[in-house]
Amino acid sequence: MFSCFRSKNRTNKNTTISFALLIIFASVANLFMKKLDTFILKSYLGPLVMTFFIALFILLMQFVWKYIDDLVGKGLEWYLIVKLLFYASSTFVPLALPLSILLSSLMMFGNLGEHYELVTIKAAGISLSRIMRPLIVVSICISALAFYFSNVVLPMANLKFHSLLFDIREKKLAFNLKEGVFYTGIEGFVIRVGQKEKDGNSIRDVMVYDHTKRLGNISLTTAEWGKMELSPDKKFLVFRLYKGTNYEERVDLQNNEATRPFQRTAFSEQYQMFDLSAFQLTRTDENLFKKNYEMQNINQLSHSIDSIKLQLAAERKTFDLNFQNSLQFSSRVSTPRPREADSMKKFNPSVIYNFKAENRSRIMETALNSAKGAKETLLTSKENIYNKSKLIFKHQIVYHKKFAFSIACFLLFFIGAPLGAIIRKGGLGMPAVISTLFFILFWVISFVGEKYTAEGVVPAWQGIWFSSAVLMPIGIFLTIKATNDASLFDLDAWINFFKKLVKIRERRI
Repeated sequence: MFSCFRSKNRTNKNTTISFALLIIFASVANLFMKKLDTFILKSYLGPLVMTFFIALFILLMQFVWKYIDDLVGKGLEWYLIVKLLFYASSTFVPLALPLSILLSSLMMFGNLGEHYELVTIKAAGISLSRIMRPLIVVSICISALAFYFSNVVLPMANLKFHSLLFDIREKKLAFNLKEGVFYTGIEGFVIRVGQKEKDGNSIRDVMVYDHTKRLGNISLTTAEWGKMELSPDKKFLVFRLYKGTNYEERVDLQNNEATRPFQRTAFSEQYQMFDLSAFQLTRTDENLFKKNYEMQNINQLSHSIDSIKLQLAAERKTFDLNFQNSLQFSSRVSTPRPREADSMKKFNPSVIYNFKAENRSRIMETALNSAKGAKETLLTSKENIYNKSKLIFKHQIVYHKKFAFSIACFLLFFIGAPLGAIIRKGGLGMPAVISTLFFILFWVISFVGEKYTAEGVVPAWQGIWFSSAVLMPIGIFLTIKATNDASLFDLDAWINFFKKLVKIRERRI
């Protein structure tokens, strides 16, 4: 009896100890997994932020070199340039973010493989899919934020960027008066200065042609020297001229063409003001740019597409109804005849001889004018329909790109992460080259699909989503290879694979 009781106690103790050990092991494993997730996230987010800003900086420098001629020499305040660069950088996010995701994921897993950290984690019984789990969650969050950015932030950034860039490009160059050069930057005046003193304000040998009356060189002011000053509000340039002469042809007098009256007035001091309002940056109303498809969100794009389609259908219907009147059909003809393949084969030119000789030329001229008018009407209508259709295609491109942008961010992660685990090379060397090749492939396919869609060759859902359709099987293939620890760059493995394919084909034959 006592032995039975002791055995039961031992069993209970063993069960309790086993359960306690299981709880301790689970706690240790959970703590280890949390630390592993934290380690993976830190290893990924650092390169992601770094590569994102590097890509954004490169794209921003490309923008600066493209528009450098429109920015230099216009006396822009520093805050305007900062605002323009900030808005421009916001429009480059759809290019910089996918590239940074691809490069950072490839770098992170490449670094883990190069330092044998990935092998150590797998040796602990943790699969690659478990390692990628926190990054998958992060990629889903980034894709959601990318969609929000493209739908809400990007239209606003495009509106601010294009409106500010338009105003800067329309702004005149800053006032820059050079020695011995006729300056025509101020409307209505031509100014020449023989010499400028070191202080930048004193000028000598001054000539000012007044063309405000738009009658040619009828008014000229010369002075031995003078000073240039800005008004307190900086809207006017004031010339204080000394020891000069005004020359003017009096075209306002009677018989001036015959007598050619001329007036000369000497002065010891004279003030002359020039309006500099044209040199100030004038902001255009942003509401004028809001109807552009790049400045609209999904709801606005859907409404614009429906509106343009209704306008196009109404114009086609109106054209069909009015085209008969342009050909001067008989009132007895109510509906057009069915279109034939080649009506000219049944046309007999000799029918003109059934009319009188004095009416033939009038009939031929009327028919020719009617045919020319019909041709011009057709060409105009065709051009209008083509432009409206192309506008619809552009709206559809922007609509689908908002979704394709976020999906591309998710797909490129599944290319970079498994590829980095396979090649096991970190840093900015090999990963940068491989990611650049994949991104160029993605960009070229997207660009070609967008061009085909803009010309109406393929629908928008095919042209814009074709790049994602190409990336998806590549990502699935690389993920399977990385999960199975397959050697993607092993030449012998590929030779054996093709040999198996040849044997299977020979058996079928």
